[in-house]
Amino acid sequence: MKRFINTADAPAAVGPYSQAVEVAGTLYISGQIALDPHTMKIVEGGIQEQTEQILKNIGAILSEAGYEYSDVVKSTCFLSDIANFKAMNEVYGRFYAVNPPARSAFAVRDLPMGVLIEIETIAAK
Repeated sequence: MKRFINTADAPAAVGPYSQAVEVAGTLYISGQIALDPHTMKIVEGGIQEQTEQILKNIGAILSEAGYEYSDVVKSTCFLSDIANFKAMNEVYGRFYAVNPPARSAFAVRDLPMGVLIEIETIAAK
């Protein structure tokens, strides 16, 4: 059985998708961009500020679903420019300092709303 997760503490879906879906103890979080959930505007600043906001949004969804950052098993990071990898990694490492999840990170041609990064996440109990 699927459980659909929705919280006002993360950006509302801007298309036909759910913030997250849980199936059999696994939580699939849709790709998150650096939207402030209260204003639905992209946060000001560069890659570090955007990464920080995304990981906070992911944290809100995890919490709503009854998960924690320590339950994350896989992240996929889509970067608009691979040159931003090091700066993104510095912020990302603060959220996953101990036993970090598996991760892929790569550059893509374009991201929604002109953001610098998008992160999708899988967590499991």
